[in-house]
Amino acid sequence: MAYDLTGKVKLIQEPQTFASGFTKREVVVTVEDGKYPQDINLEFLQDKVSLLDNLTEGQEIKVSFDIRGREYNGRYFNNLVGWKIEGGEGAAAPAPAAAADDRPPLPSDAEAPGEFDDDIPF
Repeated sequence: MAYDLTGKVKLIQEPQTFASGFTKREVVVTVEDGKYPQDINLEFLQDKVSLLDNLTEGQEIKVSFDIRGREYNGRYFNNLVGWKIEGGEGAAAPAPAAAADDRPPLPSDAEAPGEFDDDIPF
């Protein structure tokens, strides 16, 4: 079964090649999920490792992945294995920073008198 997630690239790990010839590379994607953003680690295996070559940190992407699970010594482990990335062509890191600077500053409590009224009847 395939799943998708959309977020910003937080970290791209270097590829790891093992003695058996197996290669993997991991990427961490930050997903805005309500009040607390989630950092999701996904791994790309073998020929899919090259999908991470054109990514930059801060870039907005959509990742398609599968969930894989296994048991080892009575413990259970899950892996998110990516197989497709959309939106990895452009540079997105500078654009969000510029957009954040365009917003007006938030008022302090002293600048917003009467905003918090303690005379609430309930």
